Amino acid sequence: MKETSAWVQPVESLPVSVKPIAAMQKKHFGAVLNPTRWWGRMPRLFWLVALFVGFLERRQARLTPVLRSLLMTRVSQLCHCAFCIDANSLRLAERCGALDKVQAVSQWQESTLFSAEERAALAYAEATTATPPQVSEAVKTDLKQYYCDETITEMTALIAFQNLSARFNAALDIPAQGLCDALKGKPHA
Repeated sequence: MKETSAWVQPVESLPVSVKPIAAMQKKHFGAVLNPTRWWGRMPRLFWLVALFVGFLERRQARLTPVLRSLLMTRVSQLCHCAFCIDANSLRLAERCGALDKVQAVSQWQESTLFSAEERAALAYAEATTATPPQVSEAVKTDLKQYYCDETITEMTALIAFQNLSARFNAALDIPAQGLCDALKGKPHA
């Protein structure tokens, strides 16, 4: 395992109960994802978090895969989570089939790449991620133009989950893993 500058070190050996998900990560990404080595200290909590994100990422989710990845990438940026920015940017690029939105998400207000619905959701994600949350009436009104109450509730849960994940990883100095590096030399679609 690589040396890390984290002040809380990753576990050397994962508990048996975490190994199935670690094997899936290794198959998909070529390595166990860095946060798994920290969450591995608390297998029950790890599985609760994994089940929560699994529910949010289900096929019948109210939010499209692109919108989920877009929101998760932006929240990762706002929370300064190196690992989350890396992992969520990769997922956003895969789901969009291009790097354009990944490269523009931090300046989404100035970009023409985002739909009105995406802009409303991104504004809500930023307002919700602020400490304390700064969800104005204008943000709520704009969001309600495009999304029903159930979808807004699921969106809020996704944003809250990404805040949990990003703040956990950033607080423990969990490093990026270079997941998005493979996309850097590829042409844009």
